[in-house]
Amino acid sequence: MSEKSTILSVGIDIGTSTTQVIFSQLTFKNSAGYFAVPHIEIADKNVVYKSDIYITPLKDRVMIDGEKVRQIVAGEFSKAGFGPGDTQTGAVIITGESARKENSEIVLNELSDFAGEFVVSTAGPDLESIIAGKGSGAAAYSKENQCTVVNLDIGGGTTNAVLFDCGEVIAKGCLDIGGRLIKVDPDMKVTYVSDSVKRIASHEGLKVQVGEGADYQVIGSICRKMAELLYDWLNHRSSPLLESILTPGSSPFDFDKPIRAICFSGGVADCIYTHQDGPWNRFGDMGILLGDAIRQSRLWSDYRVMEAVETIRATVVGAGSYTTSVSGSTITYDRDVFPLKNIPVLKLTAEEQEHCFADDREWFREKLRWMLEQSDSDSLIVAMKGKQNPSYTELRRMAACLTSVMDEALPPGIPLIIVLEYDMAKALGQVMNRLLEGRRDVICVDSIQVDQNDFVDMGKPLVDGLVIPVVVKTLIFG
Repeated sequence: MSEKSTILSVGIDIGTSTTQVIFSQLTFKNSAGYFAVPHIEIADKNVVYKSDIYITPLKDRVMIDGEKVRQIVAGEFSKAGFGPGDTQTGAVIITGESARKENSEIVLNELSDFAGEFVVSTAGPDLESIIAGKGSGAAAYSKENQCTVVNLDIGGGTTNAVLFDCGEVIAKGCLDIGGRLIKVDPDMKVTYVSDSVKRIASHEGLKVQVGEGADYQVIGSICRKMAELLYDWLNHRSSPLLESILTPGSSPFDFDKPIRAICFSGGVADCIYTHQDGPWNRFGDMGILLGDAIRQSRLWSDYRVMEAVETIRATVVGAGSYTTSVSGSTITYDRDVFPLKNIPVLKLTAEEQEHCFADDREWFREKLRWMLEQSDSDSLIVAMKGKQNPSYTELRRMAACLTSVMDEALPPGIPLIIVLEYDMAKALGQVMNRLLEGRRDVICVDSIQVDQNDFVDMGKPLVDGLVIPVVVKTLIFG
């Protein structure tokens, strides 16, 4: 792709509480030279249509109703004036309690005919935090202003936090604080109370129960305590109560740099930035009161507040896709494992790569575990730059690190897949194969550049096994 290329892409966000659809025109260019590894960059993105916000259709507390999701998407295609054949790529992000592998399979089956190349990704609390921080504009603000910015994505059930330093993620975490943890019907009766609310209410000597009247003062006090807990969390003020509402599966929100600015996204963010007129329960929950409490708290007064580019729509807007091929003379593979679809990428930094070359395994074991949990995937691709002329000792150490940790972490039968930029895949793959002694297949590919959270397809070998077609798909954020 030496020239610019424009495609129509669709982004679908399915959260615990809400679902939305966004259409975008995405323009890409290859910023590398003709003889360099392809490096595809976004030249321009233009959101051309935003759907209404829908309540996420669920069959039970966590399982998505795939047929109703399909109806929502079909309706929005029609409203936007597009047909399924008009979109070249699509991306679905499933977050919150519905972020599980079974749901991604349901959604992929229902939506497969709506886009040429569809990525369906489940995002655990940490990845959800990063997605929201990119969509809100916090990541870009941090990079442009060379400062630390924390983004609090406050949705229906959780608050996902991510801290950026000069555009790079340095901390992420999640608390069970959200706008729909108390639900109220039009008659002001409480219809739902979450476990985290029960803990906070008990700690504060307050009472809120399903079936009883919704007390404005009591719920307001709970919201003010939630705002206080969020502030304590950002300032490393731990307590038994705060520990009790940490979201299972999220990372510890640890960092050692002062926060310079704060940004809010998610459904509650609109209630923080703008006072909502009308009854406080008009959304059927406590979201308006939580937004008011945060605006009146030290979260608002003690930090420079950054206006979010997007609040409830701080999400994926589509997926970029480019196709390339790799020569069989420079790679190692077993032809029986192809084709492979939508394999998530774990990209190692230059520092992490050096740990690999030194056969330092503990950090890699933890990183691999985190990625598998957050993506709810059985397989992944480990990607890195590699070296131009590594010594045999370096190759052997890296092969030992990769094979030992990946063989231990991945389910039986899943191949070990490595993607490199420099031409060293053949040699590395051969050493890995010798170390594994046939226990697993190894796919080692070079001359391809991918990034963290990309997805890769690999087709069956062509031309008597000399070429493997590869499709790299990149999530695009608002």
